[in-house]
Amino acid sequence: MIREPGGTEISEKIRRILLSHKSGSLSPRAELLLYQAARAQLVSQIILPALKLGKIVVCDRYYDSSTAYQGYARGLDLKLVRDLNKFATGGIAPDLTILIDLPAQLALKRAKGNLKSPDRLEKEKLRFHEKVRAGYLSLAKKEPARFKIIKGDEGIEKIWQKIRCVVDKMFKLK
Repeated sequence: MIREPGGTEISEKIRRILLSHKSGSLSPRAELLLYQAARAQLVSQIILPALKLGKIVVCDRYYDSSTAYQGYARGLDLKLVRDLNKFATGGIAPDLTILIDLPAQLALKRAKGNLKSPDRLEKEKLRFHEKVRAGYLSLAKKEPARFKIIKGDEGIEKIWQKIRCVVDKMFKLK
């Protein structure tokens, strides 16, 4: 189980830069390249070795996040983002992507309800988050076999049960 960006010493340092309030003026291109650098390190150091050992890797976010955030929401060229995703990952793609879908306004309200202070991305305007959501939904529509959409406007336990059902079905556990 890993998170992205993060999961390695180098990737965690990049994560701090990306999410810091002090990085507010980070250009979209620099942001994209930092995410890709963190991802490349994570793939090289953690994901690829685990897959070679036959392990299952569960990652909180992956390259679809760059497509949604930097491509759809920041307006960077989608082909460039896809090419950089492929380069950073060495072509390693997820077998399953669970998208917990929630209207942007409700997602921001929930994020503000957390005890921690919002990070740089959580402080973006509502329109930005609406573009991110639209980006994810567009990706899910293009790859329905990989993406499983779970409605996120229910309680945590109900969402978790739906996720378990999807995972159990994929691994033929039930």
